[in-house]
Amino acid sequence: MPFALETDTSLCLDQAGLRAWLQETDPVALERLWAEADQVRAAHVGDAVHLRGLIEASSHCIQHCLYCGLRAHSEGLDRYRMDVGEILTCALEARRLGYGSVVIQAGEDPGLTREHIASAVRVIKQHTPLAVTLSLGERCDDDLRAWREAGADRYLLRFETSDPDLYRRIHPGLPGIVSDRLAQLERLRAMGYEIGSGVMVGIPGQTWDILAADILRFRDLDMDMVGVGPFLPSPRTPLGRPEAAALRADPENQVPNDELTTLKVVALTRLVCPDANIPSTTALATLDRAHGRELALLRGANVIMPNVTPVEYRARYEIYPGKACIHETANACQGCLQGRIQALGRRLGKGPGGRQKTDLKSSASSDLHH
Repeated sequence: MPFALETDTSLCLDQAGLRAWLQETDPVALERLWAEADQVRAAHVGDAVHLRGLIEASSHCIQHCLYCGLRAHSEGLDRYRMDVGEILTCALEARRLGYGSVVIQAGEDPGLTREHIASAVRVIKQHTPLAVTLSLGERCDDDLRAWREAGADRYLLRFETSDPDLYRRIHPGLPGIVSDRLAQLERLRAMGYEIGSGVMVGIPGQTWDILAADILRFRDLDMDMVGVGPFLPSPRTPLGRPEAAALRADPENQVPNDELTTLKVVALTRLVCPDANIPSTTALATLDRAHGRELALLRGANVIMPNVTPVEYRARYEIYPGKACIHETANACQGCLQGRIQALGRRLGKGPGGRQKTDLKSSASSDLHH
């Protein structure tokens, strides 16, 4: 179905159009897509690249997701859990390096109790001006409200796929507990959080239509933050073993977990969510260590999340093997990133870097057609 990207991108990037762009292979057409995404990024969020210090607070997890190396059934992991003092030390390092916010991320760990995280948020807020994002999985509303009251600003909960059947296959959940991440995102917004979500690109069973629907769901949920990265299989998981081939869609419909497709999703997400914060993810940098971060920044991304977790913990947070930058100190990473960002003609962002909603109708019309 032909369509045009005009001023209100939500009216013209429909299911059929997104699927067509996701499967586009013509280099000339893709250059137009990259240019359009970069122009929309510049118009709506500017040239600043905001750095979020990533604190991997715990590698414990009670879930059994088929794709994650931290899943409860993974054997041989040297698990850890940071105390409040260690989390604060990481946040102080992020502040010293000039970052405007931190992301406290972990497996779904009951050991990170309501008071543990509330205390960590409070001390960060007492000692720094940093914005605090939490990414701690599905938690009860009482926990989420307590953390918001303690000062947490944002919550990141990836729904991984908007297709309920595929979600149930890859995320079996816990006995007697219904997993509904989309509903939790709505409740988080009602509590006053900025909300973020995202999906993996190329997970077995993901079709082009499912991925197109995921992108539309970002728009429909009015996401403040959207993170997308390639599916990187871990041999510790069912989806990282040969038997995972049985879960794949037929070859014509199975989305590949490659760099090009991931970059298309980044670009299309920028077009449907013009003022959202979109990171150039670590997973993409792992797939392409030389240029992955830069390519995403040139195709719509405006955030990078450098790791401020102590080096001794990083290798133990093994969601997938070979993760980028697990042996670099935060100082070394900062120097590298600053040079790479400036080489693109971009600048380091200042302050917390929250979403600044823009008026779509005020922007100029696009001339990109498919």
